[in-house]
Amino acid sequence: MSADIPSRASGRTVVVTGGASGIGRAIAEAFRAHGDRVVVLDRSDGADVIRVDVSDEASVRSAFSSVREQFGTVDVLVNSAGLLTEAPVEEMDLATWNETIRVDLTGVFLCCREVLQPMRAQRWGRIINVASQLGIKGGVGLAHYSAAKAGVIGFTKALALEAAPGNVLVNSIAPGPIETPLVEGISEDWKRAKRAELPLGRFGTPAEVAPSALLLASDPGGNLFVGQTLGPNSGDVMP
Repeated sequence: MSADIPSRASGRTVVVTGGASGIGRAIAEAFRAHGDRVVVLDRSDGADVIRVDVSDEASVRSAFSSVREQFGTVDVLVNSAGLLTEAPVEEMDLATWNETIRVDLTGVFLCCREVLQPMRAQRWGRIINVASQLGIKGGVGLAHYSAAKAGVIGFTKALALEAAPGNVLVNSIAPGPIETPLVEGISEDWKRAKRAELPLGRFGTPAEVAPSALLLASDPGGNLFVGQTLGPNSGDVMP
């Protein structure tokens, strides 16, 4: 590590959107166990949760203003808030498409924009965007979700190029199917067919995804990851 770039090993302020359940909750718990100060942003109410609608610009600005007032600069941002519904393209209405793009893609953009300048100012930052292996390979009945997550991967690469000169490293995680409340809403036929495709033969758990976020945020372990997509996906995608 260059002497003019500060190190951040532990005791950081970590913001996790969608951190009240599923993958986001597991990631938040992992960072807490690591000794970091974790702030959860979620649309659900709860203890130690700042409420936010990541698809709404004013809501995002208000939430991050509260974070800065209470905790100061954000060191690590994990964008895990997401929406998952199932519909074939010919039956999908525009409202369903738009809602998925707003939450799963626009929400990532809005949250990233809030932390970039302060991270650059302190010459250290980590941004981790939770995408999906469906953003790489697509999925039947999930064109809107696949498009949004492909957008997250592309956005991550472009932002990584912009941010890396300031020692702000931007990467993504593209999990395979994980046993979460979001996946519970998908049809049993879809899940049965997907399990049969997986070399590992099973869906993952949130606790099996969280270590990827810890790695990308670690110092020095994550210091050479720039615009990368890690794939804890049960073998569903092998880039």
